[in-house]
Amino acid sequence: MTPEEPATRGRDQLFGFPPASTSPPTDEPRAEPTAAAPAPPSTDEPRAEPTATAPPTRARSTTPAPTIGPSEPVGRRASFLIVLGAYAIAAGVAALVAAVVGSATPLLTVLVADLAATVVIFAFSRAFNNTSVYDAYWSVVPPVIALYLYWVHQPGTDVLRQVLVLGLVWAWSIRLTANWARGWPGLDHEDWRYLDMRTNGKPYWLQSFFGLHLFPTLQVYLGCLALYPALTVGTNGFGPLDVLALLVTGGAIIIEFVADEQLRSFNETKLPGEICAVGLWRWSRHPNYFGELSFWWGLWLFGIAADPVWWWTIVGPLAMTAMFVFASIPMMDERSAQRRPGFEAYAARTSMLVPLPPKD
Repeated sequence: MTPEEPATRGRDQLFGFPPASTSPPTDEPRAEPTAAAPAPPSTDEPRAEPTATAPPTRARSTTPAPTIGPSEPVGRRASFLIVLGAYAIAAGVAALVAAVVGSATPLLTVLVADLAATVVIFAFSRAFNNTSVYDAYWSVVPPVIALYLYWVHQPGTDVLRQVLVLGLVWAWSIRLTANWARGWPGLDHEDWRYLDMRTNGKPYWLQSFFGLHLFPTLQVYLGCLALYPALTVGTNGFGPLDVLALLVTGGAIIIEFVADEQLRSFNETKLPGEICAVGLWRWSRHPNYFGELSFWWGLWLFGIAADPVWWWTIVGPLAMTAMFVFASIPMMDERSAQRRPGFEAYAARTSMLVPLPPKD
């Protein structure tokens, strides 16, 4: 939520945990991946260069490992069924809340229903002692929001733009959610960032609710604000700015897919301490994060193409960008520097986010 660690991308994307990412375990979401993700939701780095310097050692922790998951172990299939049931119940509660609030103020309705669904998912996370229950939320919710906003659209909204936006949001969601599902081990596993929070001396479930459930939900809601003019009220005809939005959003989905697949392939054969510096990862330390951010900027372009008065919805992609640049990426880079002796040289020649030719 979304999502670079596959199982937590969704979380990576938020607060350094969202998300969404999403491919085999890497060191980065939906995911910031966060983020966050959250989970996600691992290693994203290039091959370690020969060096005589031993990797930094860390003192062995005397803190007992926290207990993760249900009291009785469950398999991966059962874990997916539990998560599926949780989301079905959350969807039902959200629909009920939306019906009570009504459709007169669609953005308020979406917010209240979204928060209600988040509380339901948190209850399942708490019941099964695993915050990863929330990981897929980052990529699952936007297409539902998009469908609702289309359903309540006003006359005069451009049909071609509606079709394109709905198609792109659903394509992004299906790919990111599938990527999360491929890498998620189940309810007996939790991302290292969650484990760190369990042992930092602060109440874990308060941190989990506010930092790993509520914050990502609000982040994604802000990102989806641009869907309102694009799908519901914008009456401008399809034009050049829509073409640009299509290129940015579609290109973002492709970049994120390619980056995740390159990382997945690398992780299948990598040795301890190696850094992924192949393909897009040679040009950017976080190309999947770049793809994720580009997706949200593309949706904003669709929104102002539909009606420029909604320019202020830029708060969504700006919030996403700030989270990745100032939280998710620094967190991932710090961990990589601690664990991989060749990372500093890789970071010195490789762009942090935007793919650029390496400084060879």
